[in-house]
Amino acid sequence: MNFKLSTSLLALALSVSAANYKRVSCPGGTHTASNAACCVFFSLADELQATKFDSECGEDAHEALRLTFHDAIGFSFMGGPSKGTGADGSIMLFDSIELQDHANDGVEDAINSLKPLLQNFSVTAGDLIQFAGAVAVSNCPGAPRLQFLAGRPNATFPAAAGLVPVPEENIDNIFARMEDAGFSPTELVSLLASHSVGRSDLRILNRTGVPFDTTPFTFDTQFFLEVLLKGNETLPPAPGEADAQVPNALAAQGEMRLQSDFAVAHAPQSACFWQSMVNNEAAIQQGFHDAMAKLAVVGQDTSKLIDCSEAVPIPPPAVNKPATFPAGTGPQLLQLSCNAPFPSLATDPGAPTTIPECPNGDTNIGDCPS
Repeated sequence: MNFKLSTSLLALALSVSAANYKRVSCPGGTHTASNAACCVFFSLADELQATKFDSECGEDAHEALRLTFHDAIGFSFMGGPSKGTGADGSIMLFDSIELQDHANDGVEDAINSLKPLLQNFSVTAGDLIQFAGAVAVSNCPGAPRLQFLAGRPNATFPAAAGLVPVPEENIDNIFARMEDAGFSPTELVSLLASHSVGRSDLRILNRTGVPFDTTPFTFDTQFFLEVLLKGNETLPPAPGEADAQVPNALAAQGEMRLQSDFAVAHAPQSACFWQSMVNNEAAIQQGFHDAMAKLAVVGQDTSKLIDCSEAVPIPPPAVNKPATFPAGTGPQLLQLSCNAPFPSLATDPGAPTTIPECPNGDTNIGDCPS
C-alpha cells in the first residue's frame, strides 16, 4: 500500500470515528451531549446550582455530598441483596423507614431539598443523589471533578438498619462494615477527604455547621493535618453526643473532632496513608475521585450505566496555599502513629482565631461565601 493511499484510509477512519462520536443537541439548545441520555443531567446541574447550592461550597452542598455516602453504603456482601442494594436511592424513596436509623440523623434536610426534583426531571432517585453530590462538591475549590454514571434503577425496598457506621463505633467494627461494602481502610481515608468540606449539625448541642477543620469551604489537606494535633484532654467534650467526639486542639476556635476520624488517623491499617495525605493536594484529589467513583456505583452493574461525567461542572482550582499549622498550634502538638517523615510546615501567625458565624449560618475563617 502506497503512502498516499494509507493516508487517505487513515483520514477516512478518523472521519468515521468523529461521526460516530458526533454530539447530540439537547432540548432548549443550550447544551450538547455525547449521549442523549445525558441531556437531562445538564439541565439538572443548572437547576441544582441555581436553586439548591447557589454555586457555593456551602451548607446545602455539604449535606448533598453526605447523602451520597448514606445511600450507597446501604449494601452488604455478607448479608446479601436483602440487606440493601447500595447506590439506588432507597434512602430517598423509603425515607420514612431509613431515617429511623440513628446513623442517618441529619440527612433529612438534603432529602427534603432534593426529592421534589424527581417530579420535574426524568431521573431515578439513585441517579439524583449521586449526581447532586458530584455537582455539590464541584463548588469547592480544589475538589476533583467526580465521575458520574447514569442509569441506576430505583430501589424497590429499603436498606436494612445498621449498615451506616457511626462516629462513636469501635474502629475495628467500622473497618469491618466498610469491608463488607467493598472498601479498604485506605479507601475509607480517601472518602474522609469529604470532611475537609464537611460540618456537623447534630453532634454538639445547640450548634449547627460545626466544621471539622479551619477551611470548611475549601477541599484541601488541612483536615488531615488538624486531626493529628493533640487535643486538651482536661477539657470535657462539648455538650451533645460526647461519645462521638474526642479532644481536639482547636475546640476553642469552634472546631470539633469525630472519634472515628481520630481512630482512622491512628489505626495501624490506615495511619501511614492518612499521614501521607498531609500537604499532598494531588493525592487527596485522586484518592477522593477514585473512592467516590467506586462509592457511587455500589451494588450497580456498571455495564448497564452511561458515562455522563461531562454534565458535572468543573470545580474551581485549588487554593494555592500549602497546609499550615493553625495559629496557636504547631509541630509540638503532632500526635503521630506512623514512623514516616512528616512534611515541614509553617505555622500561621497571630493569636488563635475563633471561627466566626456568617450571616447565612455558614462558618468560615475569613470571608463568608457571597
